[in-house]
Amino acid sequence: MKRVLIITYYWPPSGGSGVQRWLKMSKYLPDYDWQPVIYTTENAEYPIIDPSLEKDVPTDMEVIRRPIHEPYNFYKKFLGIKKEETVKMGFIQEKEKKKGWKVNLSLWIRGNLFIPDARCGWVKPSVKYLKEYLKEHPVDAIISTGPPHSMHLIAMKLKEDLGIPWIADFRDPWTEIDYYNDLHLTRCADRKHHRLEQEVLTKADKVVTVAPDGARRLGRLGNRNVRTIYNGFDRDDDTQTPFSLPEKFTITYLGVLSKIQNPNNLWQALGELIKEDDGFNNNLKINMIGQIDRSVVNAIDLIGLTQHVTYSPCIPHDQVSAAHRSSTLLLLLLMPDSEPRAKGLVTGKLFEYMASGRPILCIGPEDGDAARILKETGAGQTVSFGDKNKTKEIIKHLYQRYLENDLEGNTNPKVESYSRQVMAQRYAALLDQAINE
Repeated sequence: MKRVLIITYYWPPSGGSGVQRWLKMSKYLPDYDWQPVIYTTENAEYPIIDPSLEKDVPTDMEVIRRPIHEPYNFYKKFLGIKKEETVKMGFIQEKEKKKGWKVNLSLWIRGNLFIPDARCGWVKPSVKYLKEYLKEHPVDAIISTGPPHSMHLIAMKLKEDLGIPWIADFRDPWTEIDYYNDLHLTRCADRKHHRLEQEVLTKADKVVTVAPDGARRLGRLGNRNVRTIYNGFDRDDDTQTPFSLPEKFTITYLGVLSKIQNPNNLWQALGELIKEDDGFNNNLKINMIGQIDRSVVNAIDLIGLTQHVTYSPCIPHDQVSAAHRSSTLLLLLLMPDSEPRAKGLVTGKLFEYMASGRPILCIGPEDGDAARILKETGAGQTVSFGDKNKTKEIIKHLYQRYLENDLEGNTNPKVESYSRQVMAQRYAALLDQAINE
């Protein structure tokens, strides 16, 4: 069996979305003659811990863990954060931006001194260790997955020194990430970010990302063809969970929700419906599960929906399917059409929602990649951020079907083409291509 070294910061017991893609891909690659070897951290500062994901790591998989030194202890001490508290990653919250000069200075340091990210100090020791390891334990290919994009710098150096075929896998963009402009970058730092990004995009043998629009955007930056391999869903996570439809009309959002994703048209539509229909008012329940920005909570309060909303922290992944299947409607909240990346947002959440069979309401570009997948599979509907009236009509129609007990699960066979097994098969084919060219 061929061997592939996968360089990833996120690995169980890490939870959240960052770990899912390569945990699941590694689970199924051996079915297609590729044996993963995982290189990851020993003592990382993970924002979410989820021991339930350990079950997806095969007992015979080789996992190399090496110590990493991150600046978070200093960061916590400087800002007065308790040592046991985790540092949130993925986006910069509104309340974080307003904490004064200490936070602004921390953001400046984060963007200008730690390039491309706070794990940049792990690059040199990782390269040194892996060069020695690979002498005794050769591999046929290397995959680096980012963010954090420091993982790509490790792989790039190994490619330069050892000539091993390398695939750079982008789960999220680098310089086009939503919070990039919030990092208070100097011109020098901005140039360095772009230069390193360009090097990765041009030196990797293959570049992969998670959606077609993102592939086009990365392709323009690197002047090359970038492949799309979606995240997908794992039927093993879903088949053991029976449908358990709730008594109330239950709308569920699960995941991280930033200010830019705040669907004011949805809150306004729901606010009007509870005033117009006493039955809807009595039956409405909204579950917000995960890291929700304060601006979203304020918007919900302002509309008068607070009594209908339950906020919960992130839940273990083995409870996610039950949360999906016990909902009437699942919310997929992307970005307004005006945002450069909006059309290409295809989150892992989309596919896990699809696996549940429950109706999906996507708020985002109606001509985006996610909208196309929902239409193709019959899994849900998409409405733009500014279209309150259409949002209201969709919810009214779904509520009527709920009253008539007519919200059966989606059984469109096209959903299965987005499984983790199919995505692993595509990755295995790309690996075969990379080593044969």
